[in-house]
Amino acid sequence: MQIYLDLFIAFFKIGLFGFGGGYAMLPLIQHEVVGEPHKWLSMADFTDIVAISQMTPGPIAINSATYVGYTVSGSVWGAVVATFAVCLPPLVIMLLISKFYLRFRENHYMEMIFAGLKPAIIGLITAAALTLMNSHNFIDYKSIVIFVAVFIATLFKIDPIKLIIVAGISGIVLY
Repeated sequence: MQIYLDLFIAFFKIGLFGFGGGYAMLPLIQHEVVGEPHKWLSMADFTDIVAISQMTPGPIAINSATYVGYTVSGSVWGAVVATFAVCLPPLVIMLLISKFYLRFRENHYMEMIFAGLKPAIIGLITAAALTLMNSHNFIDYKSIVIFVAVFIATLFKIDPIKLIIVAGISGIVLY
């Protein structure tokens, strides 16, 4: 029963402070599941969770919570608890914001809050990208070539689905 409470508290905190979407939440998720508080998973396991969460339909934070909850508890209930916990704070916050937004949208303090959140969100997304640049993802020069080629292709606005398929085929051929 303790694991469910720990999962709820960990993912509730992630949902509460995870401004900027799923990629901005990745450093928070990593801290909770790989870092000091719990050490539920290794960095390699976390990298796998991120990859699986990106490939499956739905928001990455919710997919990650579901996967971690199941992996840590060994049951579907762990997945349900973690998923519910990560979704609850944004739901409540959005309900409150939508209730008061029209009343306070011209408020100078609200504009300052949102202006302060933007750089923080960019920082969290950058931290997520840097976290994933590790020896578990870049195992040799071939993986670096695939990364650079896909990165350059995104600059030319090539369809991401095509890039995923080509990268997958490249992985099959090269490995």
